[in-house]
Amino acid sequence: MEIGIFTAMFSDFKPVLKVLLRFIIFYVVMVLGYQLYLNGYANSGLDPISTWVAEQTVFVQEALGYPTVLVPGKPVEETTWFYVSEQYVSRMVEGCNVISVMILFLAFILAFFKEGKTFVFAAVGIVVLHIMNVLRIAGLNILLVEFPQYSKIGHDYLFPAIIYGTVVVLWLIWIKYFAIETMADENS
Repeated sequence: MEIGIFTAMFSDFKPVLKVLLRFIIFYVVMVLGYQLYLNGYANSGLDPISTWVAEQTVFVQEALGYPTVLVPGKPVEETTWFYVSEQYVSRMVEGCNVISVMILFLAFILAFFKEGKTFVFAAVGIVVLHIMNVLRIAGLNILLVEFPQYSKIGHDYLFPAIIYGTVVVLWLIWIKYFAIETMADENS
């Protein structure tokens, strides 16, 4: 009788466990892949993805009237400085490219795989996160030029809330319009 209760209880949790296992597998594989990518650029300056994000940030800042130059740091520092309106205001490091946040986003979306919709939503989500990140970095640099007294609250709270808030909104959209169907399909 106890085996029957365990089996019934496990069958209730089976869809959740499947999603959790898929999330962990996708997350670990993508993190390991990204770490391999980063290892290939160790001690050689800022990696190409981060440099690409910095260059797009420069484009946005200049379009908004803030002349900007990227100044590479020493290769072992793996950083590039933003020289905005004739002052060094911030630096771009690997963590600013939001790839780690994108990996978390993708692992969650892929855990609730729903045919081709999954890849379309994942691609759109990555583009949205990238655009929000470039705007976030440009916004932070402009804040540092115009209101340097708010640098700590801007860097530590306001601008991270923008990127993580975007992820949460995308997850909520995914859950509301796609994931609930997936869970229902697996439960039947």
